[in-house]
Amino acid sequence: MRRLVIDVVAGDYAITRFEPGTAVAPELFTSAGLVSVTSTPDELSVVATVSATPAGGRSEAGWRLLTVRGPLEFTLTGIMASIAGSLAAAGVPLFAVSTFDTDHVLVHDSDLDRAVAALREAGHDVHTS
Repeated sequence: MRRLVIDVVAGDYAITRFEPGTAVAPELFTSAGLVSVTSTPDELSVVATVSATPAGGRSEAGWRLLTVRGPLEFTLTGIMASIAGSLAAAGVPLFAVSTFDTDHVLVHDSDLDRAVAALREAGHDVHTS
C-alpha cells in the first residue's frame, strides 16, 4: 500500500439517521464542510457539521473528519482497507464515506489522537490543523 496523505479536518461532525424518503432541505448542500446524504430503502443518513445537522432524526454528534488527499484513481486498491485495518488494530471505530475523488473516515472525537497515531504508525502522513 502506498503512503497516504490524510488531513484531519477542523470541525465537529454528526451522523444522523432519518426514515426512508425524508426530504432534505437544499440549504444543507451549501453548508461548509463535508455533507453526505445516503438513501437506501431502509434509511436516509446524513453526515454534516454539527451546526448544519438537520433536526428531526436520530443523531450522534462528536465525530471528527479525516480526509485522504486526492483525487484518487478508481484503479487504486487497498486504500480503505489500509485505513480501516490500521484503525481496527488500534481499537478505533470508524464511519466511512467515499466520494468520486477521495475517501473520508469519521472517528469519535475521543478516539482522534489514537487514530492519528495508528495511521502514522502504519506509514501514512497525517496532517492536523
